[in-house]
Amino acid sequence: MENLLVIYLFEDYNNLYSNYIVKEELLLDDLFSIGELSKYQNISKQTLIFYDKIGLFCPAYVNPTNGYRYYSAKQIDYLDTILIMKKIGFSLSEIREYLRECNTKSSMAALKRQLSSIDRRIDELRLLRSRVAHRCAQMETALVCCGSSPIQIENIEEQYILTQSVNPPYTLKDISIATKKCFAQGFQLQLPIFFQCGVIVPLSCIRDGRFTEASDAFLPIEQTDKISNIACIPSGEYVCIYHIGDYLSIGHSYESILNFCDMHGFQILSNSYEFCINDYITSTDENEYITKIMLQVSHKKG
Repeated sequence: MENLLVIYLFEDYNNLYSNYIVKEELLLDDLFSIGELSKYQNISKQTLIFYDKIGLFCPAYVNPTNGYRYYSAKQIDYLDTILIMKKIGFSLSEIREYLRECNTKSSMAALKRQLSSIDRRIDELRLLRSRVAHRCAQMETALVCCGSSPIQIENIEEQYILTQSVNPPYTLKDISIATKKCFAQGFQLQLPIFFQCGVIVPLSCIRDGRFTEASDAFLPIEQTDKISNIACIPSGEYVCIYHIGDYLSIGHSYESILNFCDMHGFQILSNSYEFCINDYITSTDENEYITKIMLQVSHKKG
């Protein structure tokens, strides 16, 4: 009977198929099938087969007739080590290299290196959390403001933006390309950007009725000296409006701003800064899009 088969594990065989150099007799009943090991360790059979193929975790015995894989009890601890190291964040190649010559000194060095990697990941997660929280807060504020007065005067604090020039003829496609360049630069250089985009529309274009001809695309960013294409939105009083709907209809909001400034004696000092509050990232319905428009103003003298 097969379950009484005595398996001799010789050194040459182990060099090919097992992580252990063992010279002993094992009964097949003492081994775990790949299905049993998969169940006990909560790991898929496909993963165990893959680990075997890359030489990371090989079975103690492979039936030469049907190719079935069997594992010894001693290997369970070995697999635990692999799974724990993977959970900690080691790559499979790092784990394989580590297990080739594992001792207290090398383990301490590897774990300390991984501590540094974990600390970096924690910093990245904290940054990501702050960006997501910022986006949520802006959306909540926009939804509240959209239900109140359409135009407001706000005191805006100084803030920084990562800019990218929009190429002529300044179409929506050109704006999209410039925006993608901003995101690509931000991700590649690991810049402290916010997950929000916007554009700068020259005041001259607004007065001429060319409301969608943006000169620059931008991403809000924390102040940094890593790159040169950083601009500062100065602190001061800004006339603000939340435009709701698709971007091509934004002209109505600009006309409202121009009329408001004329009626209340405000002089517009800056180009327009448009911040996408609710866009393709958070909605597939353009009717739900929200764009915050800001222009710096001062009271006209006399």
